[in-house]
Amino acid sequence: MRAALTATSLIFVWLASAHLPREVLRCESDCRVGPAVRIRLVPAPDGNEARFRVKEQLAMLTMPNVAVGVTSRITGALVLDGGKVVPAESRFSVALDSLKSDRDRRDGYIKHRTLETDRFPTADLAVTALPGLPWPLPDSGTMTFQIVGDLTIHGVTRPSTWQVTAEAKDGGFTGTASTRVKFEDFGMTQPRVAIVLSVEDDIGLEYQFHLIPERSGH
Repeated sequence: MRAALTATSLIFVWLASAHLPREVLRCESDCRVGPAVRIRLVPAPDGNEARFRVKEQLAMLTMPNVAVGVTSRITGALVLDGGKVVPAESRFSVALDSLKSDRDRRDGYIKHRTLETDRFPTADLAVTALPGLPWPLPDSGTMTFQIVGDLTIHGVTRPSTWQVTAEAKDGGFTGTASTRVKFEDFGMTQPRVAIVLSVEDDIGLEYQFHLIPERSGH
C-alpha cells in the first residue's frame, strides 16, 4: 500500500509540474536568495586624494583664479553587509594639516585661520547610505551612485550628499566623489587678506578614490 501511495504521489507531482509556467520551474536555480556578503573596502596605497576648489580674485591677477588644495592623507573604511552600509564602521578622515596648494601663504592662512587645524585636525565623513549602488558589486564596468552621510568640518556636522562616478577594475574600485558646501555651513569665515580681493562662498569638495577589499587578518 505504501509503495502504491508513493508512486501515485510522484505521478501527481509530475503532472502538476508539467503545467507550471517555465519561470516557476526555473526558480529553484534562478530565484534563490544568496547569503549576505560582508565586505570592507579601504584606501589602496596609492590613488587616493582629497581636494578643495574655491574661486578667488587675487589683487595681482586680472582674472579670477581657482584655488586647489590637495592631500593624500586619507584613512578609513567602507563596510557593506548584504549591500547595506554598516554606519558604525563606515567613516573616512582627511588630515587637513597636510593640505597643499600652489601658494604657501594661502596654505598657512587656511590651516590656521579658516580651518583652525590645531583645534580641528581632520574632516570626517560618516557614511550612512549609498543610494543607487548596484549589488552584488560588479567586477567590471562603470557605475554612478550617491554617498549620503554626515560631514564634520571645523567641529560642525552637517548632512551631506556626494555624487559618485566609479569603475570596478582589478578587484578594486576607482572614481571620484564630489559635493559642494559653503564656509558658513561649518562656522568658517571666508579668507580676507590684502592680496585677496574676494573669495566665493562656495567650496567644491572632491575625493578621488581607489578602494580595495581589505585582506583577512587585518
